[in-house]
Amino acid sequence: MATATETDAMRRAVALSARALGATAPNPVVGCVILDAAGSIAGEGWHRQAGGPHAEVHALLAAGERARGGTALVTLEPCNHTGRTGPCAQALIEAGVARVVYAVADPNPSASGGADTLRAAGVDVIGGLLAAEAEAVNAAWLTSVRKGRPYVRWKYAATLDGRIAAADGSSRWISSPQSRADVHRLRAEADAVVVGSGTLLADDPHLAVRGIEDAVQPLRVVVDTQARITPGARVLDDAAPTLIAVGPDAGIAHLPGVDIARLPYDRNGGDARGGKGLDIAALLAELWQRGVRSVLLEGGPTLAGAFVAAGAVDAVTGYLAPALLGAGPAALADAGITTIADALRLDVTDVVRVGPDLRVTAVPTAPQEG
Repeated sequence: MATATETDAMRRAVALSARALGATAPNPVVGCVILDAAGSIAGEGWHRQAGGPHAEVHALLAAGERARGGTALVTLEPCNHTGRTGPCAQALIEAGVARVVYAVADPNPSASGGADTLRAAGVDVIGGLLAAEAEAVNAAWLTSVRKGRPYVRWKYAATLDGRIAAADGSSRWISSPQSRADVHRLRAEADAVVVGSGTLLADDPHLAVRGIEDAVQPLRVVVDTQARITPGARVLDDAAPTLIAVGPDAGIAHLPGVDIARLPYDRNGGDARGGKGLDIAALLAELWQRGVRSVLLEGGPTLAGAFVAAGAVDAVTGYLAPALLGAGPAALADAGITTIADALRLDVTDVVRVGPDLRVTAVPTAPQEG
């Protein structure tokens, strides 16, 4: 059983891990706290970027000789493989740590087994301490490993009656400045931000992170089946990398030097206008190959509907403004749901007031299949 001191230290490790959200892909976020033999904090650290030292290494360096005979609290089971860095399980053994407490077992077959290696070396090991808290911070990476595709959070802003724009198409600004600033936090925590061509043509969004110091800019992705984007679009500047996903027969001569991904059409349906949409599974596979493990979907109702229909939404964050429109487009278009029995049911996990708005976060009550 873990002690109260160890529980407090693990909670600190969870908080440390969250500092690197959006900066470690394709690796997880991990935090570590080292207690010396007397139970005092000797060192702490977190994994800051892929290819750099892991959390345990940062914490061990900070602890020095005080790690010998002490306890390591780690949010993810110490890795057991050599990649761009060495195995953390071995580093803990060499440092003379007597006890290791981890929150979540590593689901990655190529890296798991660290707990067994530690036990074989005589280290006392227990797992599962504050597992739910650690899983919540690392949900994107854990989901990506378990499903073999990036984790997807759909973000939208709407009035209380669910409208994302007025009947005349105007939509700036439904949400408050505070909510718009909060969206930049979500962008900073994601590896990629995805919009569709409708949003691109209507709003000419920039999609880069602003107002957050040291943020790693996410990949900006435009799902533009017919390559209607113009060379002057704001998303094509050099503030952040950009990928344009187009259909197999789209003309791209007007986009020299732009990173393009040609993807197949969705064989099961099209967009709200009867046109062909791109295959969402193929899009996510393309992003996965590029190291993307978390996606913030900011697309309009058509693209959001395609993701829901594909079973590829893992979380929803809605910013609800205290306003009514009565007409205008809804937040979600056709998602392949024709009867109430097939509704995608959600579990609300968080409700927070952001300025005058409400930010509601929810996850599917049953795992999505995509």
